[in-house]
Amino acid sequence: MIDLPSESGSSGLAVFCAGMVRQLRQAANWQTEIDTVLATLGKAFNCHRAILFRMRDLPDKGFAQSIAAYWSDESIMESTRPPTIIVQSMVESDPLLERLAEDVRQGRTFAGHTRELSGFLREDFELQGIKSFISVAVFAHGHFWGTLAVNDCLHERDWTDSEMSALELMAMSIGDAVERSESEAHVSEVIRAAMVQSSLDAVVVIDETGSIIEFNPAAERMFGWLKEEILGKDVLYTLIPPSFRHGHSNGADYMSRRGAPMLDTRLETTSTTASGEIFPIELTTAQVNVAGRRLILGSIRDLREKRQAEFEIHRQREKLHQNEKMAAMGSLLAGVSHELNNPLAVVVAQSTLLHEFATDPSVKSRAEKVRAAAERCGRIVKSFLGMVRIHPIAQAQTDLNTIMRAALEVTAYGARSSGIEIEADLTPGTVLVMGDADHLTQVAANFLINAQHALAAARPPRRIRIRTFQENGKAGFSVEDNGQGIDETIRHRIFESYFTTKPAGVGTGIGLSISKSIMDRHKGDIWFEPVQPQGARFVVQLPAIDALLTPPDTESAPITQIRSALILDDEIDVAASLADILELMGIITTVKCTYASLDDLLSEEEPGILFSDLRMPGVSGMEIYREIIARRPHLAKRFVLVTGDMIGAKAEVEALPAYLRPQILEKPFSTLDVRSVLAAIGDQVTLAP
Repeated sequence: MIDLPSESGSSGLAVFCAGMVRQLRQAANWQTEIDTVLATLGKAFNCHRAILFRMRDLPDKGFAQSIAAYWSDESIMESTRPPTIIVQSMVESDPLLERLAEDVRQGRTFAGHTRELSGFLREDFELQGIKSFISVAVFAHGHFWGTLAVNDCLHERDWTDSEMSALELMAMSIGDAVERSESEAHVSEVIRAAMVQSSLDAVVVIDETGSIIEFNPAAERMFGWLKEEILGKDVLYTLIPPSFRHGHSNGADYMSRRGAPMLDTRLETTSTTASGEIFPIELTTAQVNVAGRRLILGSIRDLREKRQAEFEIHRQREKLHQNEKMAAMGSLLAGVSHELNNPLAVVVAQSTLLHEFATDPSVKSRAEKVRAAAERCGRIVKSFLGMVRIHPIAQAQTDLNTIMRAALEVTAYGARSSGIEIEADLTPGTVLVMGDADHLTQVAANFLINAQHALAAARPPRRIRIRTFQENGKAGFSVEDNGQGIDETIRHRIFESYFTTKPAGVGTGIGLSISKSIMDRHKGDIWFEPVQPQGARFVVQLPAIDALLTPPDTESAPITQIRSALILDDEIDVAASLADILELMGIITTVKCTYASLDDLLSEEEPGILFSDLRMPGVSGMEIYREIIARRPHLAKRFVLVTGDMIGAKAEVEALPAYLRPQILEKPFSTLDVRSVLAAIGDQVTLAP
């Protein structure tokens, strides 16, 4: 801290200035000392304010005068206000300001009394409480930097030559201190360099020859090059993919031909790493002219993660879409199964009765064929439902040779009509696995149908070869064709839902997806193999088993002492067919097609067994069963639920405790199915306490 001069006149100011100059030169940063310097300056001049103004150029606005530092005498602060910031537009609108601005830039001292001024400056000084003023220019780095001013707010005074000289000396000292500190241009350069180095995007700069002259750390991580390795190398042979290099001699030639549309735009393209990997990027380029050199600055963002995220979003969206389709198909098939199983139940029942009562062997044979075909239709409907509604498979001892013969029987007509030769290589004897025969037949049929479609446009000879095998504890079957095969680029998608290579209108794209779903539930394997010289082979493999004991024939199960039955079904033909079967077994049957109340339903003598359809207008069989449990629990063990969509009813049935779940008769039903239900009801009644 410099003591204020006690001497009067020029000698005192000279001592003061020497002390201030010494203080500024010893300071590491003039900005930390300027407040002290201004306070000391104002008091040395016996004035009330000291201000250091900074002049800055603003884009499109000319210059602006701002306050770099400011001191005022606290005893007069209430009667004054801070200095005014002046911008170029204010100067241009006032002749005095415009003239003074030019004088100050040329280094002339501006001093006088406020009453001698005019225009904006007089009005502004009066508002600030200034009586006398003096200011001198501050130059730094050879340019006009700002002004240093002191104000007397109480007296009009004439400034002496020594005061003017002292103020000019302080202005020069401040200018020297500014020059000794880091220039603002240097600070800006440091900031820009730091931004480039810390940028998360790769920053690459090339010169007019195409040589790389800047390569930030993010670029090193992205491209796999070290900065010292790549500086000076041509961008054409380092970062530009080989497919883009053709026809260009170097990076400069590449940019001159392709650069104009690329400059000052954001575009997506590709680049290459040090290891040769081609990857997608987002590129933003700009041209910079430095010291007569034309430089191209590129900001690069790696799009690999973005593309992967977009792909995953698309995949999840497609998966959701397929799930919605499958859910819609499940709802559709549930309705279709109900509508189909009712007439199929009539066909099965009537063909069974015809077989029982016919005396002509040929009629008996035809009735049996009708019954078998109708039952197969019912199994197909259940199979479709099972494919869209995941449910536990019916595990049973199954012969894969029988499976393949059944699949051939279903698909043989299509092969014969298309001139396709079928070659069968079935393992002698039986090939046993645990599985659902209908579902496995569906898988084999899907393979055969796909093979027929693959051969539709092929030239003769057209062949399909089927095979069963059993080896090393595994058993399975395969279907092979000599068609065009499956392109290697899409093999990974062939088991996706609704993905198909077939023409529009041929297939839905769900066959292989359903087949894979079936095999997953069987804990088995399914895969594709290419065939040489051309063709495709689909293979299924399951754990093999030894022959199990044949279960007892349910046909011989004894019929219990049930003498009467009540059938509740809105489909009169279904109810009548069930009644015919029951009456064939000696059971007196009553049929009702509507339901009003439980009391009305059981107004007559209670039946030995009660059959109720699951779905009826206004009421469901499960609602009736719950009411029976609540009001007539002894009849609960004599209740049978009749349905054509057991999979749909499964949740309702399993919501009850195991000991309260009703017996189920699935449509279409045969005599054997009815006998099994009667036997189960008889056991329940016999074992009831």
